[in-house]
Amino acid sequence: MSKPIITFVTGNANKLKEVQAIMEGIPMTNKALDLEEVQGTILEVATVKCQEAAKIIQGPVLVEDTALGFTAYGGLPGPYIKWFMEKIGHVGLNNMLVAYDDKSAQAICTFAFCEGPGEEVKIFQGIQDGTIVEARGPVGFGWDPCFLPNGFDQTYAEMPKSLKNTISHRFKALQLLKTFLASR
Repeated sequence: MSKPIITFVTGNANKLKEVQAIMEGIPMTNKALDLEEVQGTILEVATVKCQEAAKIIQGPVLVEDTALGFTAYGGLPGPYIKWFMEKIGHVGLNNMLVAYDDKSAQAICTFAFCEGPGEEVKIFQGIQDGTIVEARGPVGFGWDPCFLPNGFDQTYAEMPKSLKNTISHRFKALQLLKTFLASR
């Protein structure tokens, strides 16, 4: 008997493309849902979103929460980066760090998977260390233009997708998810 298709809950076309490229071979569809964005830790946010999505979809779901934490800010803006980007953009992110010598940051991707309503939520997290720099490369995919991953001379936005999709925080989290899905 085949396993039910997983519904990846996202309305973000760029995220969907990356996930499909990395998860090639895993049967998946997507659906945009307006889920409540609770305040809390990265894990709390992802878990609540996943539980809510499972109730709506009535089957296996995958949700993602991406965070960008500045070392100088003790990990903030963290899971609230989406709202910071909407209000202050790339220039504002850089301006937040003007008074600090430490421009280091962590890109954190958290995937939450649930088989259906009332089932346990499984968490898969990937982290990429890096530095916040002035925006470089194409804009259009969140904070990618101002995140320079450690060990590279290109921001996420400047990198070819084929490279980014083998080193990113999202890739690392999805590798853990793929291992889990293969074992079930």
